[in-house]
Amino acid sequence: MKTSLIALIVSFILSLVVGPLVIRVSTKLKMGQNILSYVDKHATKQGTPTMGGVMFLLALIGAYVIFGAYKYVLASVVFGITLACAILGFLDDYLKVRHKQNEGLKAYQKALGQFGIAIILAFFVYRSTFVGADVVVPFSDKSFSLGIFIIPFVILVFIAVTNAVNLTDGLDGLAGGVSVAYLVSFGVVLGIHIDSLRAQGVSVQYTQELTTVMVITFAFAGAILAYVCFNAYPAKIFMGDTGSLAIGGFVACACSVTKLYLYMPLIGLMFVLSTLSVMIQVIYYKLTKKRVFKMAPLHHHFELSGMHETRVVAIYIVITIMLGVICIAFNM
Repeated sequence: MKTSLIALIVSFILSLVVGPLVIRVSTKLKMGQNILSYVDKHATKQGTPTMGGVMFLLALIGAYVIFGAYKYVLASVVFGITLACAILGFLDDYLKVRHKQNEGLKAYQKALGQFGIAIILAFFVYRSTFVGADVVVPFSDKSFSLGIFIIPFVILVFIAVTNAVNLTDGLDGLAGGVSVAYLVSFGVVLGIHIDSLRAQGVSVQYTQELTTVMVITFAFAGAILAYVCFNAYPAKIFMGDTGSLAIGGFVACACSVTKLYLYMPLIGLMFVLSTLSVMIQVIYYKLTKKRVFKMAPLHHHFELSGMHETRVVAIYIVITIMLGVICIAFNM
């Protein structure tokens, strides 16, 4: 755990240092965010530099090298999947900036990209001697096997999580703040899980693999925390899909390679609610031509109901922290 905390601090400093440079480059290249016309409350944010995800991705790369995570299979898979998602998001952001509109990759293009990455991860999980088809039951030392069905399960988890984080990125500091709270909580839960495995006499090689995943999880949390310093209201930069898809990919991959899938909806409930609110809104509108929420995702509904975005962000982060504390407490 000591190494994990050091990784968090180192990544925070790295991200904090490169932050102003990323903002200057984004501003100079006129990589401004295009705000959707129907989100009129955010009209003043038009032109705010985007692709800020590069900031915490550079810090993650630094931590990956500094802490020797490249020597371990599971950490390298998490790192690789995260970069793949970041590249997909970068392409989307680049097209938006180039065409000066809020549409980058076509929906089917982005979906195919996510599906392709998900398939790679799913087959790795199924064939890996470190992972396999097991799913850990929360708050216990038990697990159950999905067999061959782990492949569609991982694909479903990956696509759901990456899109959930992407949908949550709608207010200054929201996706970043919730992600930090989630990653720190997940990292602690993973640490407790590792201690339990050691007590059971599981191989040192396997626990070291998991430990390295924990280290880069804390490193990523530190890197995103520094980004939040620039993205907090009023935001100086947005993460763009470069950042939100990268975070979603990291979260999905980390819970997959550690078999802790079922902790994601528990700690990451606010991510889940973002997705559910959109699904409910779309389905209900198609059936009735009426809306359940004033606007989806859910954070926009709260904003249109008169709640200032800083209050919405604070509530989301506090709830995520509390859910994390509950999961940690029940694991101790």
